[in-house]
Amino acid sequence: MIRPHMWFGAKPKPAGRSKTEPSKLGRPKANKQQGYIMAPKDPFTDLEIAKAPSGFYEGNSLPIALISKSIMVGLVLWALIWPGNANSTLGSWNFRLLESFNTFYIIIVGLFFFFLAAVAILPTGKRVMGVPGEKPEFSNFSWFSMMFGAGLGVGLMVFATAEPIGLWGSNPVVVAGDVTGNTEEALQSAYRYTFLHYGFHAWAIYVITGLSLAYYAYTREMPLTIRSALTPLFGKLLNGFLGHVVDVLGVVATILGVSVTIGYGVSQFIDGVYAITGMEWMMTTEEGAAPAPGKVGLIAGLVVIMGLSIISAVSGVGRGVKYLSNLNLVLSLILLLTFVIFGSFLFAMTTYGTAMVDYILNFLALSFEAYGPQDAAAFAAALPADAQPLADSLKGAQNAWGSFDGFVSGLEGEAATLPPETLAAVYEAGSQGRLFGWQAGWTTFYWAWWIAFSPFVGLFLARISKGRSVREFIVGCVFAPALVCFAWMTILGGTAIDLELTGGANGAITGASNTAKLFVTLGQMIEGGLLSALTIMCVVLIMTFLVTSADSGILVMNTIMSGGDAQTGNKHKIIWGLILTAVIGTLIVAAGENNPMDALRNAMIIGALPFTMVMGLMMVALTKALYRDGLRDKHASAGAPAE
Repeated sequence: MIRPHMWFGAKPKPAGRSKTEPSKLGRPKANKQQGYIMAPKDPFTDLEIAKAPSGFYEGNSLPIALISKSIMVGLVLWALIWPGNANSTLGSWNFRLLESFNTFYIIIVGLFFFFLAAVAILPTGKRVMGVPGEKPEFSNFSWFSMMFGAGLGVGLMVFATAEPIGLWGSNPVVVAGDVTGNTEEALQSAYRYTFLHYGFHAWAIYVITGLSLAYYAYTREMPLTIRSALTPLFGKLLNGFLGHVVDVLGVVATILGVSVTIGYGVSQFIDGVYAITGMEWMMTTEEGAAPAPGKVGLIAGLVVIMGLSIISAVSGVGRGVKYLSNLNLVLSLILLLTFVIFGSFLFAMTTYGTAMVDYILNFLALSFEAYGPQDAAAFAAALPADAQPLADSLKGAQNAWGSFDGFVSGLEGEAATLPPETLAAVYEAGSQGRLFGWQAGWTTFYWAWWIAFSPFVGLFLARISKGRSVREFIVGCVFAPALVCFAWMTILGGTAIDLELTGGANGAITGASNTAKLFVTLGQMIEGGLLSALTIMCVVLIMTFLVTSADSGILVMNTIMSGGDAQTGNKHKIIWGLILTAVIGTLIVAAGENNPMDALRNAMIIGALPFTMVMGLMMVALTKALYRDGLRDKHASAGAPAE
C-alpha cells in the first residue's frame, strides 16, 4: 500500500472557535423587511473534545484512548489465547461481509472519484483551504516531491512485480475465459486492473479523507481529527459519544491498515535477508513450492522493525524522518534506474502507453462493475440438464483461482465422464461465482486496505496542503502520485512479465512468493557483486520504509487520541508501538501456517467497513459544507441592501 514517509510537526489546533468569538464566516442577519438579504446560518465550529486535565492521559481524550486500546487489546488476547477460533471466526466474518458488502465497497469507491472530479471542475474547486489570500506553505516542487515520497512505499516495493505478474495470470478477463492467463493476450487486461488498484480510484480514497480534514481545519480552524469532517451533518452531537465513536473507528482502521502494510513489508524484508544470508530457519518450504517466510522469521523481523520504529518515535529521531525519506527517494530512483538500464524498458514504456489508453476506455466499467455471489441453487439451475444431478461435484467451476484445465483435471467419478461441450457449459455457468471470488479477493481487498489507511495518509496530505485550492489538492493528490505508481508498476512489473514471456525466467518469477518476486526478478536481470549490492540496498530501503511508516502511524494514532494535537508524550508512543506489534504478531501466529497473512487481511477488511461508512458521510458532509459556504460567499459579495 502506498505510504507517506514523512511527518511534519504542527502547532496544536484550537478545539473549535470560542463561543464568544465573532464569526469570521457569517454576516449580521436581518430579514427582508429590514432591507437585507437573509444571511446563511454560520457553520458549526464549536467542536469541544474533552481531554484529561492531568494524570497518565493528560492532554488526551480518555474515551478515545480507552475504547480504541480496549478493542485492540481484546483482539490480541483473543488471537493469543484462542488462535484457531480467532482465525476461523475472522475468516467466516470476512466471507459473510464480502457476500453482503462487496458491491457496496466497489460502488462507493467509484463515487469517491466522480465526486472529487465534480468538486474540482465546478466553481467549488477555486476555494482556498485557508484564510483569504493565504499562500501555500510549500512550493510546488516541494509539494510534488512529498507526493512522490508518499507514492513510493512498502506496498509498491512488495507489489511492483507481484501485482502485474499476479494479474497477468488471473484477472476478470482471464477468469471469464476470454483469454488465457500468462500469455501475451492477457497483458492488456493485467495492466487494466493493476492501474485500477493503484490509480485514480485508489488515491481518491485518500483524498476524500484528506480534503475533508484540510477543508475544516484551514477554513474553519477546527481540530485536524476525524470527527471534524462530519460536523456539517451532526453539529454539536460530535462533542459527545458520537464523536468519540467516529474517532475510534479512525484509530482502529489505521491500526489494522498499518498492520497489513507492515506484515507484507516484514515478509519482503525476511525474503531479502534470506537472499543475502541464506538463513533457512526464517523460511518455510513445501514440496514443489518456493521458500516463503515462516512464522518464526516473520516474528523475528517484526520485533526488529517495530523496535527501531519505537526508538525512532520516542528519541526525537522522528524529526529526521524527512531525511530518511530523502534517502528512500534516492534509493528508489537507483532501483528504478537499474530496471531502466538492465530491464525491459522499451517493452515497459510501450505497455505504459497501451495500458493507459485501455484503462481510460474501461474507466466507467472499472468504477462501478460489481459482482455478487453465486449461491448453490443459482449455479445448479444454470447447468446443462445432464450436469444438474452432479452439481455438488462441479463446484470447482466457481473457483476464481483455478483454470478450465485445472477444473477438468480435478473432476472425479461421473463428473469426469461428462462430454467436453458439457464441461465447457458448466465452466461458463460458474462465471459469476468466479468473478465474485476474484473481485472480493483482489479489488475489494485493495479498497478496504486503502480505506483503512486513509486516516493516516489523509492527515499527511492535509498537513502539507494548507493554502492550496481545492482543485489543486484534488489534481495534485489524485493524479500526480497515481502516474508515478503507473510508471513504477510498468517498469518493474513489465520487466518481470517480459522475462517470463521471452522464456528467460522459465517460470521462476511466477513461481516465487509475492514478497520474493522483486528479488527473483533482480536475479534474472543481473548477477554477481552488483546483484548482491542491489539486494542489500533493497533490504535497507524496505527497512527504512517500514520504520518511517510505523513511526508515522504511531504519531497519527496519538494525534487522533489527543483531539488533533500532534505534540504527544513519549509514553503513549511506546504503548501504541507495543499494541501495534502485538496485533501484528498475534494475528500472524493465529493464521494458518501456509497463509500467515490471512488473519491480518480478514481483520483489516472487517475493520475497514465501518470507516467506509464514515467516509460516505464525509462526502455528504463536504457537499453540504461547500454548498453552504458558496451561499455565504454570494451573500458577502452582494453586500448592499436589497432594493
